[in-house]
Amino acid sequence: MRSWLKRLYHKLPLVREQHMILDELARQRMLGDVALRTQIEQHIAGLLRHPKYADSKRLASTEAQLFSQNGEDGIIGEIFRRIGSGSKTFVEIGVGDGLQNNTALLLSQNWSGWWVEADPGNLAAIRENFKNHLSRKTLSLIPAFVNAANMVSLLMEAGVPSELDFLSLDIDLNTYYVWEALLPHVRARVFAIEYNGHIPAGVDWKVDYAPDSVWDQSGHWWGASLKAMTHLAERHGYQLVGCDLNGVNAFFVRADLCGDLFPTPATAEHLYEPARDFLLSWRNLLPQNHHAALQKLLIREAGR
Repeated sequence: MRSWLKRLYHKLPLVREQHMILDELARQRMLGDVALRTQIEQHIAGLLRHPKYADSKRLASTEAQLFSQNGEDGIIGEIFRRIGSGSKTFVEIGVGDGLQNNTALLLSQNWSGWWVEADPGNLAAIRENFKNHLSRKTLSLIPAFVNAANMVSLLMEAGVPSELDFLSLDIDLNTYYVWEALLPHVRARVFAIEYNGHIPAGVDWKVDYAPDSVWDQSGHWWGASLKAMTHLAERHGYQLVGCDLNGVNAFFVRADLCGDLFPTPATAEHLYEPARDFLLSWRNLLPQNHHAALQKLLIREAGR
């Protein structure tokens, strides 16, 4: 601090006192963030001590989170480590602003693909944060509200191939019906599909189709159960290989690629994770400013 500024600082006790208070608040916030992160890690470690996770083929212990919301980054990476990355193409439907989804990390690792998003604010953020990828055509944006009737035609019109490595689908209310429409036409090697973890593992349930509606974020009347998603996948030659610990995403791999690489039996009852909303809430309480800055830096460097 310059000497004249230091003298002025000491002549203004109120300013000095406010500065000390702000410093203390910042220190307390930092300590609180460390305590919260420790609490999350301890709880997850406690979950993973359950005997069912002793199977090394289970995916839960591979969770990692940079761009994803629920540890999907780590699980997706582990699945492709086991089966090979293929041509490194993806589609993600429902990507938010692009900084918190299932394929942004893949994009930064020289994958390429298509994002589908309807919200104007999110679309503007994507066009700003990912302009280098968009200009280089490693990323294409499909601005549309999707339903079971238009999903396939939207992808075809955008030039999406019928053979992909990875497709992620997260649109809450109508996820089951859009996936049902996609499966006969899009053969991804791996799917990440949002399921309703509030529905018990053995219950085959799905909400009534409402093509023009979205989930209002209240209650649990949305989507479909893991059992319903698993039955749908099996009819089209896909095998359930695991879920994230938050009980949000289920991962399905083309059955001919699975071999003995993933846990069995490949049933909803065996691989189900319940909705752990409290765990997601804890993670969302962590400071986002530094995280967002790191994400943008990674995307910017990858897009050069």
